[in-house]
Amino acid sequence: MKARTATAVLLPALLSVTVGCGSTNTPASGKGPDPKGSASAPGQSGSVGSSGASAAAGASGSAGTGGAGETGTAAGAGGTAGPRRGAGRLERAALEQGDLTGYQISANGKNPNAPDGQPQADRKACQPLADIMGDKPDPAARETVNRGIGSQKEMGLAVSASVSSYAESDAKALIARLKDAVAACATGFTATVEKQTGTYREVKAAEYKTGGDESVSWTTTAAAEGVTAQVHLVVVRQGDTVMRLMALNVAGGRKTPQVPHEVADKQLQKVRAAR
Repeated sequence: MKARTATAVLLPALLSVTVGCGSTNTPASGKGPDPKGSASAPGQSGSVGSSGASAAAGASGSAGTGGAGETGTAAGAGGTAGPRRGAGRLERAALEQGDLTGYQISANGKNPNAPDGQPQADRKACQPLADIMGDKPDPAARETVNRGIGSQKEMGLAVSASVSSYAESDAKALIARLKDAVAACATGFTATVEKQTGTYREVKAAEYKTGGDESVSWTTTAAAEGVTAQVHLVVVRQGDTVMRLMALNVAGGRKTPQVPHEVADKQLQKVRAAR
């Protein structure tokens, strides 16, 4: 629990993944995770970071230990659920329970302990990497829909997934900034959100094959209060839509987690189909 709580300081976008073991919000019998998700309206601050993580915590707990998951409109056990009637493009593009065999997909509300806002980096060059961990992947995002994914195949693997809409020029600029930041911040940086500070060390570009118009992937080690956690991030642009995937092993250990390719591929497939 110390590791999970400390990591929450550093990963607001994965907060509930790290503290989900303390949740008592268990689903009703026969209920799966809430597949509806949440979206930030254009011009409003999104909650994809921490709420997507909350969903990942619930999904991971449900998959591995019968832990937290939000009740409500949900797929039945082993069932599927599509987006609500009249849902917008991003809702249709977001992953739903039943899309991926061997994974629980959820989108719970934001954990009340989650810090709000965008982490502020101590180095300007590293701000794009700090932003990607926050409530929104980038300040230019017009709208964001989030999901949390828990693996039933790899114990402890949780993925926070989001799809965001942009002006296409802004989406292209985001990928370019992230590539520059990964190269410039190899030695790491410090980030602060709500007066809580942590460090990201060993920022390394990672080979990760995926489709889309362009993409960037990297790993980093988050550290706070003497506790560390490995994180893998993948950001893909398809036209004016950006998908963000962050993987964390909530079970701990030294193994670097990886965003499963089947998750990235399915997410990209749905983004293309929703256009």
